[in-house]
Amino acid sequence: MKTHDKKPLPDDVESLKKMVLKLQSENQGLQQKLRHVMEQWQLSLQKRFAASTEGLPGQGSLFNELEASLEPEADEIAADETITYTRKKTRRPSIDASLPREDVLHDIPDEDKVCDCCGHDLHRMGEETSEELEFIPATLKVLRHVRPKYSCRSCEKHGTETHIKIAPVPLSILPKSIASPSLLAQIISAKFQFGLPLYRQEALFKQFGIELNRQTMSRWLLKVSDKLRPLYRRMHDILLEQPMLWADETTVNVLDVDKSKCYMWVYGCGTDKPKPDGLPNIVLYDYQDGRGSSHPVHFLQDYQGPLQVDGYQGYEKTDAQLAGCWAHARRKFIEAKAVQGKNKTGKADQALSFIQKLYGIEQRIRDYTVEAKHAARQELSLPIMNKLKDWLDKSALSVNNQSLLGKAIHYTLGQWSKLQVYVANGAVAIDNNRAERAIKPFVIGRKAWLFSKSRGGAQASAILYSVVETAKANGLMPVDYLMALFKQLPLISDGDDLDHLLPWNISLSVNTAATE
Repeated sequence: MKTHDKKPLPDDVESLKKMVLKLQSENQGLQQKLRHVMEQWQLSLQKRFAASTEGLPGQGSLFNELEASLEPEADEIAADETITYTRKKTRRPSIDASLPREDVLHDIPDEDKVCDCCGHDLHRMGEETSEELEFIPATLKVLRHVRPKYSCRSCEKHGTETHIKIAPVPLSILPKSIASPSLLAQIISAKFQFGLPLYRQEALFKQFGIELNRQTMSRWLLKVSDKLRPLYRRMHDILLEQPMLWADETTVNVLDVDKSKCYMWVYGCGTDKPKPDGLPNIVLYDYQDGRGSSHPVHFLQDYQGPLQVDGYQGYEKTDAQLAGCWAHARRKFIEAKAVQGKNKTGKADQALSFIQKLYGIEQRIRDYTVEAKHAARQELSLPIMNKLKDWLDKSALSVNNQSLLGKAIHYTLGQWSKLQVYVANGAVAIDNNRAERAIKPFVIGRKAWLFSKSRGGAQASAILYSVVETAKANGLMPVDYLMALFKQLPLISDGDDLDHLLPWNISLSVNTAATE
């Protein structure tokens, strides 16, 4: 049997000390690697099985007194550990009161309308009602555009030339096509608002006896997007005039592009709902073959106002003033909290407590004017952020940089100058969640249709998504806006003003009989 010779231990004390220190150092390195692996394992379990919400208990609440301790206390952290249970009552679906009602009477027979005791006639003392929602499937009809032709009998008999009079061909968004404004609006809304791919729409039309294949619908969408390009450019121009923008990006698979990842960028301004001050809400998608910084630089041109983004470095080369996103910073601390262990508290909880207070202030001032928000943030948010900055600086010296907590701390410190922008500008939001909500419809739709066949198709999708999402952001039903747009757009000549067709300006009740 072969035996392995063991290296003899040194005899002198100094060599032994060096050997022990080396082993201790190696052991610490192994312990750090083990902790890192365990964190990643616990985080993967959290992402797979736990609730995905990033909200925290009591989020949105605000301490009434600024003098209350801004440093999380032990009892404050312990309060987060209280487990409560609330049973939610089943809520019946609401039925719009404006929907037409049809009464169905369920009465007892006439012979039963007598008293069983004395035989006298019964009188109607009231009634009980209940409602159920009746669904009437969509119907299709064919509009026959009839144009009578007129000629002169006398000229037909005696003249050398007969002049025929006939009404002009009705203007159409797609001339010589069977596609009406309502049909196009339905197809676009189904795909770009509700994520229904064209092959599924093809199957639905077949149920109505209509052979409308996906290739035909795809050609329609490409042509319509080209017609909408001037409106898209006009919205782009107006977007760059706004006092504050936000942006985000996500991947898209394009088959005829020789790249594993292409990108759909989204830029916008405003909120999810129409503003009382009349400022527009705009959401514009922009397809590009890559994720390089040249794409936002080209799209944003010379825009120099605040631009709220995540931590991606591609936006650094724009001329905009970058504003950070507290939701991204909070997300990293939530991940660090998830690996602390169940019902355990630590430094991640302290950071989240600070951030929760910032969000609580935003909840309280959400309806303030821009000027009032700035004043409130200077008075309430700024002291909390200063305390948080001191805590981050101290914690960074004692936390392992490779741990989830260490990464969260160093990410927040690295983004600190951008994370402070919202405090100095009342027009800037605390996070970039509006951009994430804007990109979400595209992400949901991508799960259904999976890819774009060509670069042209991806660019057409960007325009159609932009029109649909901007209509939604301005309080319009996309199908209603698209129908009105497709009826009025053929009346516009090249170079005409398009502002009256923008979602925040358009009249949905304009008489468009000429296009019917």
